[in-house]
Amino acid sequence: MDETQRLFQSDGCAPGTPLAERMRPRTLAEVVGQEALLGPEGPLEAIVSGRELPSLVLWGPPGSGKTTLARLLAREFDAELVAFSAVLAGVKEAREIMEHARRRREREGRRTVLFVDEVHRFNKAQQDAFLPFLETGDITLIGATTENPSFELNRALLSRVKVYVLEPLGEEAVRQIVRRALEDPDRGLGTLGLTLSAAAEDALVAAAGGDARAALTLLELAARSISQGGEISAQVVTRMAQRRLALYDKEGEEHYNLISALHKSIRNSDVDASLYWLARMLEGGADPRFLARRLLRVASEDVGLADPRALEQAAAAAAAVEHVGMPECALALAQAAVYLALAPKSNALYTAYGAAQAAVRGRPPFPVPLHLRNAPTRLMRELGYGEGYQYAHDLPGKVAAMACLPPELASLRLYRPGEEGWEKRIRERLAELVRRRTGGSQ
Repeated sequence: MDETQRLFQSDGCAPGTPLAERMRPRTLAEVVGQEALLGPEGPLEAIVSGRELPSLVLWGPPGSGKTTLARLLAREFDAELVAFSAVLAGVKEAREIMEHARRRREREGRRTVLFVDEVHRFNKAQQDAFLPFLETGDITLIGATTENPSFELNRALLSRVKVYVLEPLGEEAVRQIVRRALEDPDRGLGTLGLTLSAAAEDALVAAAGGDARAALTLLELAARSISQGGEISAQVVTRMAQRRLALYDKEGEEHYNLISALHKSIRNSDVDASLYWLARMLEGGADPRFLARRLLRVASEDVGLADPRALEQAAAAAAAVEHVGMPECALALAQAAVYLALAPKSNALYTAYGAAQAAVRGRPPFPVPLHLRNAPTRLMRELGYGEGYQYAHDLPGKVAAMACLPPELASLRLYRPGEEGWEKRIRERLAELVRRRTGGSQ
């Protein structure tokens, strides 16, 4: 990789350059959105005012402006900006660029900003290649990532960079970007005399989902299908957008964000939110078997014995996933999600099993009481195995006054049912069992 891979920084654009590229802001003042970073009190504004550009990582979703900000910051500091994609090249090429930057600094006294797109694609060992050049100041690193840096970057690199979070662009910001592109006669579509109906603008903004690049790409596609001076309708936008998949990365942080939202919506008995997050994941390509497993977990963790049929519903949905697959199994998963959301909630079972785990892990492995052991041989009987065991079915009430825990755990109480659904009846049943064991009632 050589300097021909430097990011294109001039205001001119070659013929055929996509609209999204042509409309990139040329100054920080042109940037729309990200006010938290670029506003008067924002950290990037402070960096520019302080005239000291640190190495940093820009973390945000696609189309939020990471590449644009890298270009503009390099320009503000009159630095040589070199682009590098962790998807397309490896550490060897990165080292060559950094070595060239070192020589440029010695020869010209000019700094180099190395912009590494998808920096999380380097594994944590490979990221160490940047450290010596950061230490000597030969490069200023600007990394861009859609993944959580705390998971994807090693500690040594994280300690040497500042992390700034970019949010998806809000609807008004996307509208402003679209209108600017429609009206700009130099870089945009202004010479075509096109108009955009209000419904079309709404559809375009909705389809973009906070992604400026997606919005401008869709606008350009729609414009190409309309005669000069015509109006872009909502039908045209919808036809060009076709079916935009929900933002979803099956291996990244968004996967865990979405499944967390689904689980917590069901736990909070919010049916509409439960259906929405389920659809987000399924429409984004999530494995329905993963969702079926999570619903099985929810049935026991958050409903439990407050509604014993919840687990049956989740298990039936899981079976449907295996038998029919997508897209047919989506309705079965939706049925289970709605049932779980509507069911009475209890975490008593979840809490009880956690307490049982703690009792097992935090204490010695107490021996099984002799009366609970089988005694298939004479020696075992002579040793007292099975002595004192009472067969519950032979007793009135089917309950024996017999301890079933090790003596050291005689006072242990793990399951404490709540007052919701079936667990209210279970509380009554447990109280009755205690009375029968202690002889209070037969």
